[in-house]
Amino acid sequence: MSVPIILASGSSIRTQLLENAGVPHTVQIARVDEDTMKRALLAEDAPPRDVADALAEMKARRISDKNPGLMVLGCDQVLDFEGRLLSKPDTREEALAQLKMMRGKRHMLLSAAVIYQDGEPIWRHVGQVRLRMRASSDAYLNDYVARNWDSIRHAVGAYKLEEEGVRLFATIDGDYFNVLGMPLLELLNFLALKGVIDQ
Repeated sequence: MSVPIILASGSSIRTQLLENAGVPHTVQIARVDEDTMKRALLAEDAPPRDVADALAEMKARRISDKNPGLMVLGCDQVLDFEGRLLSKPDTREEALAQLKMMRGKRHMLLSAAVIYQDGEPIWRHVGQVRLRMRASSDAYLNDYVARNWDSIRHAVGAYKLEEEGVRLFATIDGDYFNVLGMPLLELLNFLALKGVIDQ
């Protein structure tokens, strides 16, 4: 029997989440121009939630077109800071600037997932997590970025909660899986209802 789920993402943490949950899957990375689409959506005043959903859908649709009959899972995560969308930092200086701007304040992570099958969306969900950062010192933030740059340059907001980034936070309100970039519980519920995984 062929594996019924394709993850349209190169994210190692998303693969690990599915593996840990016992969901058989393969990976095909969707080659899409996220930056161009994100800019177009923001130019139309799309809210961050819609940006995350649209990017996840674009990835799922791209891989679904090449794999008839199979379910394709596309995911994306964005950070909403006071109504402004923050992306993965391009430089250490940008990472530091983002962290200094957010310290002592609240922001929201939006983790979108969309499943396509035969070129059509059959399920979607956007999970939300509200986080408040500690008022970390300049010295700590400088050291944090220097120590963790190779990892955090791949993360929106310039932190990874599953690593040293957890020290940046005072409170987290929401599902930890959404912080990691996938609304896993909702996804598992859907897959169980569809008979893809046992329940």
